[in-house]
Amino acid sequence: MDTNLYINGLVKGDSKIISSIYDTTFYKIKRFIINNKGNAEDAEDIFQKALLQLVVRAKKEELVINTNFEAYFFTVCKNLWRRELNLHKKRVTDSGVVELISESNENSLAIIEQKRQELFIEKLNVISENCRLILSLFFQKRSYAEIVAKTDYNSETVVRQRVFKCKKKLTDLIKQDARYNSLIEL
Repeated sequence: MDTNLYINGLVKGDSKIISSIYDTTFYKIKRFIINNKGNAEDAEDIFQKALLQLVVRAKKEELVINTNFEAYFFTVCKNLWRRELNLHKKRVTDSGVVELISESNENSLAIIEQKRQELFIEKLNVISENCRLILSLFFQKRSYAEIVAKTDYNSETVVRQRVFKCKKKLTDLIKQDARYNSLIEL
């Protein structure tokens, strides 16, 4: 199904589109969350937050998705769940202290995080194919020896230098983008 059809259906509150999104993606999202310290209720909460986030964002600005909707929505849910896990990690458990967390503030932070990821992926697709391969392996936490084996480079030293140069090129491209300043943490 067309990505724009999903987005427009969400904005209009089309129950058929929402059911279709639920049918095609919820099981994967639920499985991911259960496999990562969550439960079915957490999956439902994250799913709803992700739908809400997309609707708010689509109403606020033109939402351009350069991949299929399912993959994009799964990534949004994954990012929301990781943020949720990080929040629980940072909280001090004290029954005498009650934390008030603004739902809109959480949604805003999640949207910013998603925009950062989109900018990163966009700029990653601009650098050379060789740099993409090297950085992809590097981000997968492959050892330099493994990267040497998968590329035409002769030594780990050369790969280290290439990783450094590719990361610098990617960082420079990101920082040159007009959206960068609005997405950095304050």
